[in-house]
Amino acid sequence: MKILYLTKYSRNGASSRLRSYHYFPLLEKEGLVITVKPFFDEDYLNNLYAKKKISNLKLLFYYLKRFFVLFSIVKYDKVIIEKELFPYFFSWFEKILFLLKVKYIVDYDDAIFHNYDLSKNKIIRFFLKNKISNVMKYSDCVLAGNHYLADKAEQSGARKVVLFPTVIDINRYHSKTFLKKNDPIIIGWIGSPSTFKYMQSLSNVFEELKSKFPIELHIIGATEKLKFKGSTHYFNWSEADEVAMISNFDIGIMPLENTPWELGKCAYKLIQYMGCGLPVVASSVGMNKEVINNGVNGFLVENNNEWIDKLSLLIHDVNLRKEFGENSRKKVEREYNLERNFKKLILLFNNDRK
Repeated sequence: MKILYLTKYSRNGASSRLRSYHYFPLLEKEGLVITVKPFFDEDYLNNLYAKKKISNLKLLFYYLKRFFVLFSIVKYDKVIIEKELFPYFFSWFEKILFLLKVKYIVDYDDAIFHNYDLSKNKIIRFFLKNKISNVMKYSDCVLAGNHYLADKAEQSGARKVVLFPTVIDINRYHSKTFLKKNDPIIIGWIGSPSTFKYMQSLSNVFEELKSKFPIELHIIGATEKLKFKGSTHYFNWSEADEVAMISNFDIGIMPLENTPWELGKCAYKLIQYMGCGLPVVASSVGMNKEVINNGVNGFLVENNNEWIDKLSLLIHDVNLRKEFGENSRKKVEREYNLERNFKKLILLFNNDRK
């Protein structure tokens, strides 16, 4: 069986790595032949993270490259599209695939439909507000990273919707060993330059905690500095080192704003922390409320006072951190591991073989 993956990014793009590349070795073990054709290349990612402008000529090249890839689709038994064929363009080509009876699968781990229906640009909003609904409707199946995305797919008339969370390879993660010393307690965050704005909103929280406890912040993947005068260590993200860096945390955090965009996020940071057996504290928004059992493996919070209160509880009590961490690990083993998702994926492919 030949599978074509039309990802958005190369492997270093988080969404593509976790939603697609993650599964290639397992699929190949089952005898499937995988071909991957990213829309954007590594240069685009490097420029994106460095906040460098991408030339219009280069962007045109990406669109033309994807256009010509479409002529090879007939060679494959199954096509998986990450989000859409062409960003900020009509769903014409997805409709053509539908009319040609190409049964493509489309995969979402973000509410990218809000790039269009909530765009500040009136032209984009007018012409593309229904684009992702159409892409979902024309597909053979939608892989949805959470219930918010699944609900959108069902409302759009998708023929089949499979809940497909963003997960970890549990074998790469090892539970934290909690020591009975209290200084300093490491509060950690992992993310990207685009999501670091959520951490900036907690600067006053960290200042308050610093006045009460010996704390240290570890920040992975950011390119700017936090507005906090206490002890803070910044680390460059790498796939090889991320698990070891997270394992140094004592508490993992995931602040979010409460907007429609955040409802599409798949709580991957929390799942990583929990895979390392960490207690977690997160904004009570979207999928965070599914991953965290409040008071069992972590705390859900709604304002800065609650951030201070719940983090203080965990900083003060090593036994509570250990208990929450053990519960965290168990939940990830049950619900958010790679093998569980892979069984859903291979079943989807095997059903098409019949």
